[in-house]
Amino acid sequence: MTINYYSIGSQDEYLMQIGRVVTVENHEIAVFRTSDGEIYAVANKNPHPKGGPLAEAIVSGHYIYDPLYDWKIDLASGLVQAPDHGRVDTYPVIVNEHGVHIGL
Repeated sequence: MTINYYSIGSQDEYLMQIGRVVTVENHEIAVFRTSDGEIYAVANKNPHPKGGPLAEAIVSGHYIYDPLYDWKIDLASGLVQAPDHGRVDTYPVIVNEHGVHIGL
């Protein structure tokens, strides 16, 4: 499987600990920059049975806390932490001198 990378702007456009929604090839993606400067991208769809967006989640370390259901989700793996369970799709991110790029 080939991964194509798409530019989504410069690193400065992503504020620390604030989620932002980008759309790439009809995929709505929530992008988060952690307090240590790392950038993560996950599907902007909560894995909770009732769904909902994730871009407004609270960032703490390399986890996000969903504001609707208080689910803790690992930004690197997409795994929902116990006692809840589920997984959100994650996307590879490359940050270089040309900006931030998401792989699909």
